[in-house]
Amino acid sequence: MLRTWLVLALLLANAAWGQAPVYSADSMVNAPNYAPGPFAPNSIVTIFGSGLSRSSQGLTAGDIVNNTLPTELNGTHVYVDGPPAPLLYVSDSQVNFLVPGNQVAGDVKIWVVREGFTGPEVTVTLVDAAPALFQTAAGYAVAAHVDNSLIAPGSPAQAGEIIVVYACGLGRTQPNPVPGVIPQNAAVIQRLSDLQVYLGGTAIDPASIQYAGLTPGSAGLYQINLVLPDNLGTDPEIRVAIADQSSPAGLKLAVQ
Repeated sequence: MLRTWLVLALLLANAAWGQAPVYSADSMVNAPNYAPGPFAPNSIVTIFGSGLSRSSQGLTAGDIVNNTLPTELNGTHVYVDGPPAPLLYVSDSQVNFLVPGNQVAGDVKIWVVREGFTGPEVTVTLVDAAPALFQTAAGYAVAAHVDNSLIAPGSPAQAGEIIVVYACGLGRTQPNPVPGVIPQNAAVIQRLSDLQVYLGGTAIDPASIQYAGLTPGSAGLYQINLVLPDNLGTDPEIRVAIADQSSPAGLKLAVQ
């Protein structure tokens, strides 16, 4: 009798696992802040759902071949308008992938395949740039001093200081990375003339932005190097905008 129950349990488990991945367009968000789309080329996107992978697997050094991210992790693939996209993390309920940097603005179809089982084909919108800032649980933007130490309430930035703000979704760069290839050199964003950084609701002088582009050695990560203006006050709100797309309001920069 015990053996019969074990066989039935295994059969039921296999039947459940044979179901296709479950997710929707609404369950796809920007990875840095979990904000909804639109998304941009070379953005890191998170898919929430169920049945997305047989188990959790994060990216390891062994998964990177010829400086290129894998398009398969633990039997899971994500397809963006046809080709498989580079992957960063998979689990039963979450997948993080990189939108290929050569995608153009417009509606694109995305679907997940887990070990031959195909999830729904959903449509999301890509735009040239969709800025998103990485943030801490306390609501501060992830930024660093020039010595690479984290800017935080216990180690705030000062007026006149050069800081580095980390972002996602700033769009194509010059040169633009080959899909999945981890950039090794700096590359300035193509929409640099449209970039604005707001501190406390006021756009800073564009001349204060020393660099805006890819972070060498990191896939999908951008950085903005800027000189902080005077008279900022304590912990001003920070937003980054390119044309009509802006990072969400309410995020603070630790400044004293």
